[in-house]
Amino acid sequence: MKKPTLNKAEMTKQFIIEKSAPIFNKKGIAGTSLSDLTKATGLTKGSIYGNFKDKDDVAVCVFQYNVDNLISYLNRAMDKKKTCVGKLLAFPESYKRLYRHMITFGGCPIMNTAIEADDTHKPLSQMTKDVISHIKNDITGLLDKGKRLGEIKESIDTLKTADIIISLIEGGLFLSKLTGEKNYLMHSLEQVETVIQSSAEGD
Repeated sequence: MKKPTLNKAEMTKQFIIEKSAPIFNKKGIAGTSLSDLTKATGLTKGSIYGNFKDKDDVAVCVFQYNVDNLISYLNRAMDKKKTCVGKLLAFPESYKRLYRHMITFGGCPIMNTAIEADDTHKPLSQMTKDVISHIKNDITGLLDKGKRLGEIKESIDTLKTADIIISLIEGGLFLSKLTGEKNYLMHSLEQVETVIQSSAEGD
């Protein structure tokens, strides 16, 4: 499906979001200044605030942009797989491929925003919770479908398994970003693969 054409104002807003995204992801909301945004975009303060109410408004749009990109990437990876187990394994496979880009970009936008916004920015905190719920629903949906198709063992607790998968991925990302050591994430992703494979019928 062809994307709708953006008008000039929409193109400017999208440009600001795209240029601001890596800054917010690296520096956070509190650490990102208006001068950071004007420098990154080459626009004036008036141009930025002509498209957004304030810095928080930019931060919310940037987070949604970052998350949309991540979810789209995961969905494309899953769409290439035929089975429920294959689609589940697309999660750790995707994060293995994304690792270098994510570290360069400042880490996982979900994790970064969740940590900073937890007690300081209620709208963004709720948005991060909604994204995690969305991913959890995708995983539980695949596990439940896998059970119906005979791919996943009936004894598997789908909610618990989804929680473990998400916790391993986000925890591994956090520690790898914090320490600069790739192995934290890679070992966590290997464990995610083990969890998924051990859930498969006939294993």
